[in-house]
Amino acid sequence: MLDDLEISKKVKIKPIEEIAKKLGIDPGALEKYGTYKAKISTNKVTKRENTRGKLIMVTAMSPTPAGEGKTTTSIGLSDALSLLGKKSVVALREPSLGPVFGMKGGATGGGYAQVAPREEINLHFTGDIHAITAAHNLLAAMVDNRLHFEGVCGTLDCRRVSWKRVMDMDDRVLREVVVGIGGPLRGIARETGFDITAASEVMAILCLSEDLKDLKERLGNILIGYSPDRKPVFARELKAQGAMAALLKDAIKPNLVQTLEGTPALIHGGPFANIAHGTNSVIATRMALQVADFVVTETGFGSDLGAEKFFNIVVRKGHISPPDACVLVATLRALKLHGGVKLDKVDEENVEAVELGFKNLQKHIENLKVFGVPFVVALNIFPTDTEAEANKLFNLCDSEKVRVAKSEVYGKGGEGGRDLANEVLNVIEEEKNQFQPLYPSEMPLLDKIEVVAKKIYGAASVAMEGKIRRKALRIEKEGFGELPVCIAKTQYSLSDDDEALGRPRDFALIVTDVSISSGAGFVVVYCGDIMTMPGLPKTPAAEIMDVTDDGDIIGLS
Repeated sequence: MLDDLEISKKVKIKPIEEIAKKLGIDPGALEKYGTYKAKISTNKVTKRENTRGKLIMVTAMSPTPAGEGKTTTSIGLSDALSLLGKKSVVALREPSLGPVFGMKGGATGGGYAQVAPREEINLHFTGDIHAITAAHNLLAAMVDNRLHFEGVCGTLDCRRVSWKRVMDMDDRVLREVVVGIGGPLRGIARETGFDITAASEVMAILCLSEDLKDLKERLGNILIGYSPDRKPVFARELKAQGAMAALLKDAIKPNLVQTLEGTPALIHGGPFANIAHGTNSVIATRMALQVADFVVTETGFGSDLGAEKFFNIVVRKGHISPPDACVLVATLRALKLHGGVKLDKVDEENVEAVELGFKNLQKHIENLKVFGVPFVVALNIFPTDTEAEANKLFNLCDSEKVRVAKSEVYGKGGEGGRDLANEVLNVIEEEKNQFQPLYPSEMPLLDKIEVVAKKIYGAASVAMEGKIRRKALRIEKEGFGELPVCIAKTQYSLSDDDEALGRPRDFALIVTDVSISSGAGFVVVYCGDIMTMPGLPKTPAAEIMDVTDDGDIIGLS
């Protein structure tokens, strides 16, 4: 089979105006970035009256390091719905340069289920993530400027500044830094650090805002630190929200591109799901629901991360209704990994390991049942999969009385997703949606953490030092107790230990810190060894990337 680049090069994609026309979007609403991508002015889009498309949310089991193909499945499912005569849109997150040059490579799908133009989407795209980086770091500069001119006795306590800087790259040496050294002309010396832009609260704010007005209000509500008498200090007290919003006025507009089969794709926002809330923008999803009959959206990593946060953070805000159906992506290689097979052996047939690893998928099945949304298990087919292994998975799903369908979109495009698309349509038609959030807003923060840990992860208890517990109680006392929790933990395990594969039981979820994202509207809970600034792997994807003398990018997987 051809590789992803060769496949994408063989397809002649359409001018972006033709893609917009499929959704009834007038060319006058497009702000073009070349021939094949554009931003959409939301105030110029004609919305359907009293009708809303069906929302399909795609999640997965706990993944292998290479991922299990949620993006590929989402793209292929949307193409399949289009082949079935449905007006379909896929709504995805924007790739971060960190993973592109790090472990995973590109994030535009794979095989015959890709979005295009792939290189441009993966590298810089329309500049949204750069704008978020600039807005975030503008606030950081204004914080240090206030410290410089007011000194240690001003409105901000330099020992209690919580606002770090960000960049869109994996760089472990920036996790902890000292700034302001070298004398009074260089500001006040203090410890701080960098997060990756995908973990920035500004990223979360952009993705959760309804419009520019809401965005600006949320930016003003960002907690930047505390005063010397321990009172919260917000970005609005530095008068930063206006300039930050000015940097984001174009970034807040959704980006329109296409799949290789010409299905419209909205790609907007890029929060990670292991260290952030993991969903594309509310604005893009709402727009898609107003112009299409079916919208396929993807949440990061497994049901314990992106899906849980989608249900308890995004849907809870009321900007988006609960999905009409979910797709739970599974692969035989991930099942074998969780069944005890070493990573370098997962391409070898091992029916017994598939059965042993099913316990991980089984927990993700239970998680979706907890939320009451109808769903289908999608077996994402790889070339090395065998019929015996696939049959074993189907039998195991039958024993759980859950719907399951093969997804062969990687090798066949939309045609390979027909079975999955039909099963999704059937589940929407035949099963009742009984969505319910995991916990009420008024539940105390510590109890919310415990509910997620026990019901979604399968933990026996939650462990944290007394100072972390007191910090959570202080956040509650400051008026943020009704916010949902956004738990940051490893994606490779249901627990906080990335080596605890399968279905861990009787473990304690170890909470190492908590912080308030008051602008985004949630409390971040850090667990285990999770890092908000990733590092590059031993052999980063960047090592095999290059550009030819003609300007063609090669090696971008």
